[in-house]
Amino acid sequence: MASSKEYIDFVLGQCNGLSARAMMGEYVLYYGGKVVGGVHDNRLLVKPTPSAKALMPNAEYQFPYEGAKEMLLVEDVDNRDFLEKLFNVMCDELPEPKKRKR
Repeated sequence: MASSKEYIDFVLGQCNGLSARAMMGEYVLYYGGKVVGGVHDNRLLVKPTPSAKALMPNAEYQFPYEGAKEMLLVEDVDNRDFLEKLFNVMCDELPEPKKRKR
């Protein structure tokens, strides 16, 4: 099942600086120019960085799709302050995006 446009619009509206790119019916999420997670089957999933695990110690690990690495399920999607904090600390830990060769 692909994610709905309404759900991705809701998630993007919860956090300033969050953007998405559609990919095969799902969405890759970017914050500060870095990939922080995605929306898959109307679930907000983030990379399991140390800070994300610390902020969500009881978060469930889920696969975004078959063959992918496990990610953390964010259940507190309604909490704007939490999402801002989550993406800010994650962004500090994630590597800079690789430059594309043309």
